[in-house]
Amino acid sequence: MRKIYIIAHDMRSTHNVGSLFRTAEGLGIDKLFLTGYTPYPKTIADTRLPHIANKLDSQIQKTSLNAQHSLDWQYQESVKDVIASLRKAGVKIVALEQTDTAVALHRYQTQGDIAIILGTEVTGLPKEILQLTDEQIIIPMFGKKESFNVVQAAAMAMYQLRFY
Repeated sequence: MRKIYIIAHDMRSTHNVGSLFRTAEGLGIDKLFLTGYTPYPKTIADTRLPHIANKLDSQIQKTSLNAQHSLDWQYQESVKDVIASLRKAGVKIVALEQTDTAVALHRYQTQGDIAIILGTEVTGLPKEILQLTDEQIIIPMFGKKESFNVVQAAAMAMYQLRFY
């Protein structure tokens, strides 16, 4: 079975981060990377001020339901370093993003290990990060709204790439 990694870059919402932990754990994702200003649970060697770390941890806990304790995860400020490390290990880097060259998720096929990179809830991934990806995938919309919630979209992509 292929390895699937998730990179959550510059997400603001602790509720989305917690939900992403729970969803990724439930779908057997191999590792979740939190980068940039994405909030993350408390760590043993946490360098944040205790009241900030405790507050963020508590907020993430509400939607993760302790999934952060059973899912391999890592916070690393530099998304570029995470991408470089995964690419060196032979992992394909794929952005879940609305771009002109994105392939519809239901038509996307690939072999081998894959990392799905998710961007901010409002503006998505910056161009400089998109340029570091191997491919982009998109989830076509059929209603009037232009995008799904980032965790809903991630869940669809994780499921599709895990089983198809």
